[in-house]
Amino acid sequence: MRSTVTGGAGFLGSHLVELLLDAGDEVVVLDDESTGRPDNLRDVIDDPRLEYRVGSILDPDAVRAAVRGSDRVFHLAAAVGVRRIVEHPLEGLRVNVHGTENVLDACVAHDARLLLVSTSEIYGKNTADALSETADRILGSPLVARWTYAAAKGLDESFAHAYMQEYGLEVAIARPFNTVGPRQTGRYGMVVPNLVGQALREEPLTVFGDGQQSRCFSSVYDVVPAFVRLIEEPHALGQAVNLGGGTEISILELAERILSITGSRSRIRLVPYEEAYGDGFEDMRRRVPDNSLAHELIGFVPRTGVDEIVWSVASTLEDPGVARSAEWGAFRAYARARRTHIPAISTSR
Repeated sequence: MRSTVTGGAGFLGSHLVELLLDAGDEVVVLDDESTGRPDNLRDVIDDPRLEYRVGSILDPDAVRAAVRGSDRVFHLAAAVGVRRIVEHPLEGLRVNVHGTENVLDACVAHDARLLLVSTSEIYGKNTADALSETADRILGSPLVARWTYAAAKGLDESFAHAYMQEYGLEVAIARPFNTVGPRQTGRYGMVVPNLVGQALREEPLTVFGDGQQSRCFSSVYDVVPAFVRLIEEPHALGQAVNLGGGTEISILELAERILSITGSRSRIRLVPYEEAYGDGFEDMRRRVPDNSLAHELIGFVPRTGVDEIVWSVASTLEDPGVARSAEWGAFRAYARARRTHIPAISTSR
């Protein structure tokens, strides 16, 4: 089996590349290195079955060359992160819309099955108790940069569905919810690595707004294997499928839990959204997934709890010269072992 992974040097992409290689695939990575880093693939970069290409999904020739000869494509390349989207909305729109269309064209041209990795952001301000895949999308003004990512990813899904209808493209869509794990950077506003890093440096933990906004964080170790199972499952074709965590937690509670786990002496500082992102910023108060369809199609169950997610991130950021809590010290070895192991799965199509 030959697989292409766009954005394969990024957080999710690098874990997926490792999994595919472990399962016996030949893998082509296409990454423009704007947010991904070759160092994320350092453990496999010399594998003769890995072909690493530096290039943008905005370049149709580069995309077609990367997809040529592949049986399937995992499309993860995107402009991501709240801060980056707010600061560079035009880049986000171009990459997330035009880039995805280039990937869709290449998959049709080379008869490759596609997994389009979308996002839970498309649900916008819908605060329903459990968001199913058919839930209404509630977005703010199209003139507010905060909503351009959600709008663009929604268009990606519409494009993918239309390509299936009109060109017969085999495509499934994954909607991960706040996926977290090692290699994720806080540079673009990712909340868990930001807060964990602040705790380990004994800096104030910055929680935006009143901290009562809630999320269901999912582990990369649960979500990445689900990507492969979805692209292999015939009944997933033409469908969008949620992949989320099983525990709802407020950001303030998350910060308090991080302090407890790391033994940090930091304090929590509430920061107004206007101070962090400028006037007019809007956020979702709540985002809770309904994972029923994923469970029905591929047996998906989010097995990793919030504490283990925090530990897995902290284990990669830890300063060995700083003493931590007994709880943190006892769990560190397990977190590191978990970081390097994703269960192998069948990749037969």
